[in-house]
Amino acid sequence: MSIQHLIRANIKAVKPYASARDEFQAKDNVMVFLDANENPFETGVNRYPDPQQLEVKTLVSELKSCPIENITLGNGSDEILDLIIRVFCEPNQDNIIILPPTYGMYEVLANINAVAVKKVRLKESFEPKVKTILETATAQSKILFLCSPNNPSGNSFSVAAIEQILREFKGIVVLDEAYIDFSDQKSWLEKLEQFPNLIITQTLSKAYGLAGIRLGLCYASAEITRVLNSIKPPYNVNALTQEKAKERLLDTTAVSEEIKRIKGNRLTLQTALATLCFVEKIYPSDCNFLLVKVDNATKRYNELIQKGIVVRNRSNEPLCDNCLRITVGTAQENELLIRSMSALK
Repeated sequence: MSIQHLIRANIKAVKPYASARDEFQAKDNVMVFLDANENPFETGVNRYPDPQQLEVKTLVSELKSCPIENITLGNGSDEILDLIIRVFCEPNQDNIIILPPTYGMYEVLANINAVAVKKVRLKESFEPKVKTILETATAQSKILFLCSPNNPSGNSFSVAAIEQILREFKGIVVLDEAYIDFSDQKSWLEKLEQFPNLIITQTLSKAYGLAGIRLGLCYASAEITRVLNSIKPPYNVNALTQEKAKERLLDTTAVSEEIKRIKGNRLTLQTALATLCFVEKIYPSDCNFLLVKVDNATKRYNELIQKGIVVRNRSNEPLCDNCLRITVGTAQENELLIRSMSALK
C-alpha cells in the first residue's frame, strides 16, 4: 500500500526548517559555537538540544529493535498525534474515525485542526465493530485511531480485528500503545514492516514513570517518519527531557521490576474490589488501571474524595455508565483505597 496519495499536497511541498544544530553537530566539546545566537555563559542548558534526539533514539532503537529511521520523538504523544493529523488530513475536508470510549485527545486534536470526526462505538465487550468501521469509512477518512490496550476500558483488542483493519482500511491506522508494557499481548512493533499504513505510538509516561518530562514515541515506515520529522518544531524535545529519558531507558532492571509490581498490585486490587457489595463488575485490564462498575459512580467518587482519594468518574463515556477508573497505586495506596471503600455503605 502506497501512502503518498494520503499525504496533504502542501505537506509534501514543505521545506523543513534547518536549525543551527541540524547544520552542525560536534562530536566533542572542543568547538567554539558562535552559530546559534545562544547565551555563551554556562548554565547547563544554555545550548540548544539535539533537534534529532539521536542519543535517545539510539537507546530506543536498541530497546525496541527498531531502526532509528523509523522513530519520531515528540513533546508527549499528543504532539505526535497532532503531527499525524496535520500530515494526512486536509482541514474542512477530511475526517478521522475513532472508537468510543477511547482517549479523548484524538477528537480534541481533530477539532483543533478543523478535521471532522466519525465515531463507531465499540461493542459491549469493548471490541471494535470491524464491519461497521469499514462501512463508515469514506474516501475522506484518512486516519483510524485504535487505542489498544484501550483507555478507559483497559482491554486489548483482538489480534484478528486489528489485522483485518490494517489490511482493509484504506487510510492510516494509528495504534496507540501507551499501556502496552502492562499487557501480556505483544506490541505490533514486531509487525511494523508488514503494514505500510501502520503508525504506532507509545510513551514514557506510564511504565517508565516519566509523565512529567513529556516524551512520546512514534514508530512508522521510514517514508512516514521522514514526513513527520520534516514538519515537527526544530527543538520539540528539550535538553532536560532528553537527559532524563536516557537515564531511565538505561535502567531496564528498575523499569521491569516496577512493571512487575504494578501488575501484581493490579491483581491484588482487583481481587479485593470484587468483594465489595456495591461493585457490580470489574472489567479485564491490560493497563495500570481498572475500570470498575459500581452502583452509583458519582456518589462513590465523592465519598472517596472526602477520604482524600481521587479516582476518575468515567460515567460520561459511552458504555461506561456508573464506572470508576482506578489507577493501580503502590501497595500502601491500594490498601488505603480498599480500607476506605470497604467502609462505605
